Amino acid sequence: MAAYRGAVTGTPHASVPTPPDGLPTTLGDLRAHGHRPRGVTAELRANLLTALREGRPRFPGVVGFDDTVLPELERALLAGHDVVLLGERGQGKTRLLRSLVGLLDEWSPHVAGSEIFEDPLDPVLPVTRRRVADLGDGTPVAWRHRSERYGEKLATPDTSVGDLIGDVDPVKVAEGRSLGDPETIHFGLLPRTNRGIFAINELPDLAERIQVSLLNVLEERDLQVRGYALRLPLDVLLVASANPEDYTNRGRIITPLKDRFGAEIRTHYPVDLNVETALMTQEAVVTAEVPAHLVEVLARWTRHVRDSPAVDARSGVSARFAIAAMETVSAGAERRAALLGEPDPAVARVGDLEGVVGTLRGKVEFESGEEGREYEVLAHLLRTSVAETFRSRLGGRDLSGFLAAVADDGHVDVGDEVTVADLLASAGPVEGLGAVCTALGFEGPPSRGGAASAVEFAYEGLHLTRRVAKDPGPRRATYRARTTE
Repeated sequence: MAAYRGAVTGTPHASVPTPPDGLPTTLGDLRAHGHRPRGVTAELRANLLTALREGRPRFPGVVGFDDTVLPELERALLAGHDVVLLGERGQGKTRLLRSLVGLLDEWSPHVAGSEIFEDPLDPVLPVTRRRVADLGDGTPVAWRHRSERYGEKLATPDTSVGDLIGDVDPVKVAEGRSLGDPETIHFGLLPRTNRGIFAINELPDLAERIQVSLLNVLEERDLQVRGYALRLPLDVLLVASANPEDYTNRGRIITPLKDRFGAEIRTHYPVDLNVETALMTQEAVVTAEVPAHLVEVLARWTRHVRDSPAVDARSGVSARFAIAAMETVSAGAERRAALLGEPDPAVARVGDLEGVVGTLRGKVEFESGEEGREYEVLAHLLRTSVAETFRSRLGGRDLSGFLAAVADDGHVDVGDEVTVADLLASAGPVEGLGAVCTALGFEGPPSRGGAASAVEFAYEGLHLTRRVAKDPGPRRATYRARTTE
């Protein structure tokens, strides 16, 4: 196998590396190097089988599909099928499509200057074949990194056949070429991804008459432009994403096009709480520490919102909802620390969760009968998630030290106006705090900010389970012993 085939790594849209020294620069050198033309589906198949045999990751950065979506996708790739991913918004369809780039060869040769990056040993355009015939083994060869072999188009109503396939270039016609000459064509996005992967996002949004232009590409692998057939063998894997038609109501995938895709694969939201938290931790860009117990609260909240009868299940609740929630909580902690003049790093507390309800309710589509109750529904589900996380992590543990701290007119102050030092001072030395911090996921002795976060979470859980009272306020709240009547 040629030495320029690298490991299964790489993603599109990253900075393109410089080709390494020693790669062939002419057609003659390429022949001597042992290069043999092969189609992109054969290339993907070979590299996928190698990765499977060696136990290497095939789709880096994709979380939650190991036992469901990925085996189906791998079977489709091994079969050489074009693929459409069908699922609600925010299920990682685009991320999964982009990860396919890692299964391409790291470097791919093409005839230097070719608009559609033809293989030097298998040129397809008449102009390129004439050039190779004239120059022979001296034909210059250029190299394309795998990240450059991925093309992507978001389907929009104004997308034209010219955008995807190509159109007649009037300038070339004016220069004297005949209308039927392939050299008059200005190639669109799809042929410019020849010998690569082309993705269409939100395929049902593509006008039906435009979808028709893809029929020949998927079946016969040739192009038709402006009323005459351009018999141009196209070597491309076509992949697409789509929302369920019963939700979008903006369009549909026409039946002949659906029939030409070899595989339709359903995606889904994370089925496991641990996968949801792992996805949030991987994707969220945080500026303050968000402890593990608060990440779990937000993950549980996201799942409750998805399952709520008040929420339109057909629209789905995107993974971006959970990621944005985690970033908002982080920003709230950083804002509080800045206002109070506390040093970095800031640590999020359970009180910082309140800010996510107002900022994220616009990301959820509610059923028609729930107008005006959006905030109430989300706030209730958030409190439920806090209580569930409290029971999961601290249920059955001895929290008598926390109860003793608020007995006999004791109290613990929390809120945006309460510094870490003031919160810990109001609680005093709490027996069992170390065990609580360990149960909440802090590794080793927590920082003072981490200890304050653990104290506030424990008291909020005791309040939600009706073991302590809480005097709420807009910027300051107080936990007290619960009085018996």
